[in-house]
Amino acid sequence: MLKRAPIVLLIITVLIPAQAGASVEAVQQNLNVVWTIMAATLVFLMQAGFALLEAGLTRAKNAANIIMKNLMDFAVGSVAFFALGFGLMFGESNGFFGTTLFGLSGASGDSWIYTFLMFQTVFAAAAATIVSGAMAERTKFVSYLLFSAAITGVIYPVYGSWAWGSLMDGNGWLENLPTGAFMDFAGSTVVHSIGGWLALAGAIVLGPRLGKYGRGGQVFAIPGHNIPLAALGVFILWFGWFGFNAGSTTVGDGSIGRIVVMTNLSAAAGALAATFTAWVAFGKPDVTMALNGALGGLVAITAPCATVTPIGALWIGLLAGTLVVVSVTFIDRTLKIDDPVGAVSVHGVCGLWGTLACGLFNAESQLQIGAASTGLLYGGGFNQLISQLIGAGTAFVWAFGLGMLLFTILKHTIGLRVSESEEIQGLDIGEHGMESYAGFQIFIAE
Repeated sequence: MLKRAPIVLLIITVLIPAQAGASVEAVQQNLNVVWTIMAATLVFLMQAGFALLEAGLTRAKNAANIIMKNLMDFAVGSVAFFALGFGLMFGESNGFFGTTLFGLSGASGDSWIYTFLMFQTVFAAAAATIVSGAMAERTKFVSYLLFSAAITGVIYPVYGSWAWGSLMDGNGWLENLPTGAFMDFAGSTVVHSIGGWLALAGAIVLGPRLGKYGRGGQVFAIPGHNIPLAALGVFILWFGWFGFNAGSTTVGDGSIGRIVVMTNLSAAAGALAATFTAWVAFGKPDVTMALNGALGGLVAITAPCATVTPIGALWIGLLAGTLVVVSVTFIDRTLKIDDPVGAVSVHGVCGLWGTLACGLFNAESQLQIGAASTGLLYGGGFNQLISQLIGAGTAFVWAFGLGMLLFTILKHTIGLRVSESEEIQGLDIGEHGMESYAGFQIFIAE
């Protein structure tokens, strides 16, 4: 029976009317929509992962504030990106940002533009949410709302237009470099490093939490109140990342499986590397470092997930997991910058590493997705690595520079930081008039 299958298929092909070709195309288009929306919902679930991770790694008296921030940056970001950011990022480009599609003007009934908008909206919100962790436990809620709108409405989409504008009607300058197009398949730099460098600027302008550093330079740990909650957040993020990376194909085809495998291998390698690095450095396999190591591996593989081999993915994750431990320790103990959840290290530093990894590990010819490989380690020369350096360097200057300006303006106008008494009592009560765990805290809302 199986031997007759090719003959049956040939007969069917001959007998089916010519219009069937259009039907096959329609099925593929609908499959693309279904897959992309499903991936968008996975990325949306990552908002819950970020919220639980951040809440678990900080103190109980601020948990409601953290949940509120992660809820509202998505709400604010959805509106800001729809009204302004999507047009700046994907409208017809002048080379630096889009100039049309504001609020989807003239979008008509095309189902794809709505699908693409939703997928890009969850990415924009992720960039804003990254900032929340580095500025946790001391930021005014009203200021958080304002800078979330600025990030999703302007800062993220303008850089995104430089790197990803051609995904729709644009044509960003980073896509037309003399050394070749800057590559960032799913956003190691466009999403994660942009968020990470903004987080760094915010943490610097805001200053450390009360009691974090002594007058003599001592560093005091401020433990998170619920490590199981943080771990659940990481598992949710790991799960959602399959949509983040594989969904960036925006096409329902066979490449999805390969991208998911690369994503998983890098995350696993990152967790292993961070665990053993912390074990050697601190004498114990630190849980929080292992969790951030997994996230570091996920962030790093986000740019090269479609263009590297399994061995490449493992190396990218191993180096990312090691970098997380080194970076968190350096930022905390040497630079004295208070980042409660390690957001700068995970998203900024590992995002930078993953972006540069494209210039080293891209193996297109081996994967049979290109005529030649562009990674230096696979015979591609230095051009791709140079393009990656330009793109990553531009992201740092843009995000960190604008972040310093934005947070400084907020600091000297409406204020960026809560009062000392509010910080001591907790932002749950000071900002929201409630407790996260009623009856288990010292302070009672009036």
